[in-house]
Amino acid sequence: MNLLEFLQPMPVVGILRDIPQGAEESCVKTAAECGLKAIEVTMNTANAEAIIADLKAAAKPYGIAVGAGTVRHGSDLDKAIAAGAEFIVTPNTRNEIIRLSATARIPIIPGALTPTEVQKAFDLGATAVKIFPVNCVGGPEYIKALRGPFRDIPLMACGGVNAENVQSYLKAGANLVSFGASIYDPKLMAAGDWKTIADKLKNLLAAIK
Repeated sequence: MNLLEFLQPMPVVGILRDIPQGAEESCVKTAAECGLKAIEVTMNTANAEAIIADLKAAAKPYGIAVGAGTVRHGSDLDKAIAAGAEFIVTPNTRNEIIRLSATARIPIIPGALTPTEVQKAFDLGATAVKIFPVNCVGGPEYIKALRGPFRDIPLMACGGVNAENVQSYLKAGANLVSFGASIYDPKLMAAGDWKTIADKLKNLLAAIK
């Protein structure tokens, strides 16, 4: 999968941390209804492997990509690949994870913060580099500053992205953005309140179109 081309029409990745097992169908239908094309399940979510597999099966008819996030260790990567994750996202720059994913031809978006980490991640084979936590180091202005020297490196803004600032991130040079609990609130998912989640998601995606 060419993940960047796939996400170009809607350059957003939703992060599912602590989604309860059994909510996969509702999650996928909500994403499809709103127009979201990619979701990731963090590997520190209970039953992450089973959820990824079930989400992937549910998402296939809708053309939604399902990946694994918070992949910090080789064991996380092995489990994610076994579950059928279509892309990998990490919170940090770890050589082993990036190299193994790139070798396996699985799109990999590692987390980085400093210019040195951004270049290192890309050199190791990153599909794009996740700037995390971007809201703690200047937000869109930091993306704009990175874009100067790193014009050839696809960047994903992660951390504090919302409907009010998402256009600022894209205008600053982010190729992708991602969001998590601000929309996929674990309490809302546990309560099965996908209507509220859908309303929030529509609001964010409408700010991009």
